[in-house]
Amino acid sequence: MMLPLLAGLLVTLSILCIWQGLRAARPSEDILEKLEQVSGTPQQLLEEVEFQASFFERAVKPLLRRLVAVAGRLVPQRNVERLRRDLTAAGNPYGLSITDVLGIKFLAAFAAAVLSLPLLGSASGGLMRLLGLALIPLGFYLPNLWLRRRISARKAEIIRALPDALDMLTVCVDAGLGFDAALLKIGEKWQNALAEEFGRTVAEMRVGVTRAEALRNMAARCDVPDVSNFVAVLIQADQLGLSIAQILRVQAQQLRLRRRQRAEELARQAPIKMLFPLVFLIFPAMFAVIFGPAIPMLIEMFAHISR
Repeated sequence: MMLPLLAGLLVTLSILCIWQGLRAARPSEDILEKLEQVSGTPQQLLEEVEFQASFFERAVKPLLRRLVAVAGRLVPQRNVERLRRDLTAAGNPYGLSITDVLGIKFLAAFAAAVLSLPLLGSASGGLMRLLGLALIPLGFYLPNLWLRRRISARKAEIIRALPDALDMLTVCVDAGLGFDAALLKIGEKWQNALAEEFGRTVAEMRVGVTRAEALRNMAARCDVPDVSNFVAVLIQADQLGLSIAQILRVQAQQLRLRRRQRAEELARQAPIKMLFPLVFLIFPAMFAVIFGPAIPMLIEMFAHISR
């Protein structure tokens, strides 16, 4: 009787830890709200302001973060650098750190192990036990699959936005803005992954990083060939003293041509991708509707012939 209760408790705790790790964190907004509360009510003590938060924010949330961090330290550290690159390429979703992701992977594997206990104890055969054993590595690698999907989606968003961003950069530079100001303008006006990278690049240049180094950092974070080529051309033009506006105009034209070619390539792949659904899903249903009513007549006809 105690084993199912313990398993349910462990699964619930694991789900809570995973949800806490994936929950969008907004520390800056929380700090601003607390500052507004304290500044608006100077006679109120800071402890009273803290106690206005819910019990989950004050007690449960720090405990869950601590459990996730401890679980993350138990995972081997040999893939930490690759995981750091993946998090950067994914745009650091939900403010997750490397320790958080490792802890989520560990807890997901632990939850899968608990869920596989009924399958491992099943008397129906070795297939169910094998399935139970397969759930444990599957739970460990599910966060990796989610992270890969976030990376692919972010790269696709950057690729789609880059030609339009270069067009806007060209317009801003032709209008008299500097290159840094044009990057900042896009970062302020747009809401996508590329605009975030532009804003981060300008922020790095403001704290003393050189333009070439900041652009290289942006190319490394994006990990998109089009962005890397664009950054390489910009750095070379800056070193040779060429016109930035002309370089941007040529790059925008090339990227628009490449986007058109990519769309044509996807359009040519459509018939091949439609082949398998047609053969295995649509054609059998069509044959059943067309030849189904004739089957009883054919059976009756062959029965008469056999007599």
